[in-house]
Amino acid sequence: MPINTIADERELAWQEQALCAQTGPEFFFPEPGSSTREAKQLCAACEGRAACLDYALANDERFGVWGGLSEQERRRLRRPPH
Repeated sequence: MPINTIADERELAWQEQALCAQTGPEFFFPEPGSSTREAKQLCAACEGRAACLDYALANDERFGVWGGLSEQERRRLRRPPH
């Protein structure tokens, strides 16, 4: 049985057109303490931003900038309100 299904391929189609696919990973996975500003600027201009963020939250991506948000920002989204 194939690992990828047609539904999976459609859900990940945003990755092919994403601006991050056209740049290096150093923007999106900066060294600790480095700025995420450049990655967030690229994300802001990307049509796949919402799908990227949805993917990161659904798959518990803990590192890097996804959908324009840093690890800490995504962590805050996942926390239930107090």
